Amino acid sequence: ALGDMENMGFMGTMVSRGSGVGVVIGTGMKTAMGQIADLLQNADSVTTPLQRRLEQLGKILIVTALLLTVLVVVIGVLQGHDLYTMVLAGVSLAVAAIPEGLPAIVTIALSLGVQKMIRKNAIVRKLPAVETLGCASVICSDKTGTLTQNKMTVTRTWIGGKTYTVDGTGYEPQGKYYADEKLVDPAKDKALQQLLTFGLLCNHAEILQKDGEYVLNGDPTEGAILVAGMKAGFSRSQLLNQFTIVNEFPFDSTRKMMSVIVKDPSGRQFVVTKGAPDVLIGQSKSILFENRSTVLGSEQKKVVQEAINGLASQALRTIAIGYKEISPNTIIMHEREAEKDLIFIGLQGIIDPPRPEVKQAVKECKEAGIKTVMITGDHVITAKAIAKQLGIANNRSKVMEGKELTDLSLQELEDIVEDVAVFARVSPEHKLKIVQAFQNRGHVVAMTGDGVNDAPAIKKADIGIAMGITGTDVAKEASSLVLMDDNFASIKAAIVEGRNIYENIRKFIRYLLASNVGEILVMLFAMLLALPLPLVPIQILWVNLVTDGLPAMALGLDRPEDNVMKRGPRSPNEGVFSRGLGWKVISRGFLIGISTILAFMFAYDNNPENLEYAQTVAFITLVLAQLIHVFDCRSEKSIFSRNPFGNMYLVWAVISSLVLALVVIYVPFLQEIFHTLPIAMKDWPMIIGFASVPTFLLAGSFLLSKSK
Repeated sequence: ALGDMENMGFMGTMVSRGSGVGVVIGTGMKTAMGQIADLLQNADSVTTPLQRRLEQLGKILIVTALLLTVLVVVIGVLQGHDLYTMVLAGVSLAVAAIPEGLPAIVTIALSLGVQKMIRKNAIVRKLPAVETLGCASVICSDKTGTLTQNKMTVTRTWIGGKTYTVDGTGYEPQGKYYADEKLVDPAKDKALQQLLTFGLLCNHAEILQKDGEYVLNGDPTEGAILVAGMKAGFSRSQLLNQFTIVNEFPFDSTRKMMSVIVKDPSGRQFVVTKGAPDVLIGQSKSILFENRSTVLGSEQKKVVQEAINGLASQALRTIAIGYKEISPNTIIMHEREAEKDLIFIGLQGIIDPPRPEVKQAVKECKEAGIKTVMITGDHVITAKAIAKQLGIANNRSKVMEGKELTDLSLQELEDIVEDVAVFARVSPEHKLKIVQAFQNRGHVVAMTGDGVNDAPAIKKADIGIAMGITGTDVAKEASSLVLMDDNFASIKAAIVEGRNIYENIRKFIRYLLASNVGEILVMLFAMLLALPLPLVPIQILWVNLVTDGLPAMALGLDRPEDNVMKRGPRSPNEGVFSRGLGWKVISRGFLIGISTILAFMFAYDNNPENLEYAQTVAFITLVLAQLIHVFDCRSEKSIFSRNPFGNMYLVWAVISSLVLALVVIYVPFLQEIFHTLPIAMKDWPMIIGFASVPTFLLAGSFLLSKSK
């Protein structure tokens, strides 16, 4: 893996110090950066599940419209109607069969979803991605900054055989120390106080407050040591008022140490050193045990090494701190003289801790049938420890390294990929390979990342997610979604929204198509029964454009149902009419058609001389049946399973559509345009009764079956 290569310099990296001679082994597209660019060019974006479903629906509707047009014209002519009238009626029904408002309503629903996601710290760059998140079955997540806080933190401290636990969040200077689960006052523990005080003095980091948040100015490791001291109630600025820094020997990668010489208020001088534990042990002759200095012999070194291994097994980076007292008049000019014969005080275990909210988000994703996979360039021990803390992995979970991935073909990886919870020490090619393996297994994959090396996999994934704070421009450009807070929990919130958007799209497809089926069947029943046309073309168009449009749009604003994250992700191959939607469309449409034709026949039999009045009755019955039916579309169960006032947008849309329908009936100049007449008060109970049948008949049967 790239991270394990030694004696190599890479295009795009910076030389921080020193000089040297190098041999160029690759340029342009043959560099590591060039290979990433090549992967990015060849990683094709995928069509979203919603786009595929709507394309499928469009084909079905086109075929249906053509067949209906021909059928209506042929039946009408055979029944004795003139050809012109029947062609006009056939075209009107073809228009009625196609929900013209569907593309606009889908776009509006997605756009509104975008606005909601922005409030949840997710910026959508590609509109269809809003819905795609809803059917994600695998989330491949980067570790640093997404699952973790990207704030190095001291969580364990070891001094003379005693381990202390440090709590607190990020760079916030509030926290407590515990030993054996008992609260410890660092000011009363001399060894702990000494370690923390010296850690603050041998330090250049600052913790600043910006917009109510604590931020680090300086090296992350020094920041962790600084905050550890602040959590104990110590302040670097106050210590600098007491201690004077006489000299400093900066950290360098060869020595792996940093030292300062300080003078306390009484004039005593100390050398304080922090650095890699193995190096510091070699430079120490004593160790603090039970607040007393003891010779650092082989037995003591073994105890320290066991402590280092114990902290490392918890994925903690260890920093050691040591000191020695020197005579007040001694002047040390070289680090070799300063950093020898030290007293080893103890260790500080540092980690980039998990975000507190991520564990619950991972759990909710698991309950929703979504597998979370960690993909990181970090070492295996660190990655596995964090994954266990977050619930991504357990003791039985498989962990795979980049070198193992290199030896596997894509087919071999597909066979085992679903058993792997953590991929560590991976390269850009590996990330792309992992995404492809999951996709080939039939998963809808979300991939998160922040670096240039993540961009090919982000682009290839069904939904690529880039980090807004730490993300590079290349990663953001390849992505469909950008997280403003770099937080995995925001992905979970976006998934909830994505699932709800798709369910809302299903709701208004159900509503529009059931209404259209009802309109079509009204005309077909009339022709089969040799009745006059119950609706004129302009009335059909009015119902299709006005009555259907507003309520369908309001359905797109419906809130998610309580069990939206309790269900498994839907299959990317799931059809538009799956989960009983096709039956609901046909059954409700059939009943709407039957109710409307019966209302028409009732009015026409009572007054055969006035066809226009009977057509008006059919028109308003159809409108009312659809407006009642829209409340049934809010749930897959029945109209009684959700509060009808839970979506006030829908209530106002229904009222608006009803008012517009009444205006068409009762305003004189519109009556001429729409061929309507005022409805007599005595006919309203009959109209309302017929309009209620399609919804309440099936809802009643649902409740009856449920009670049984």
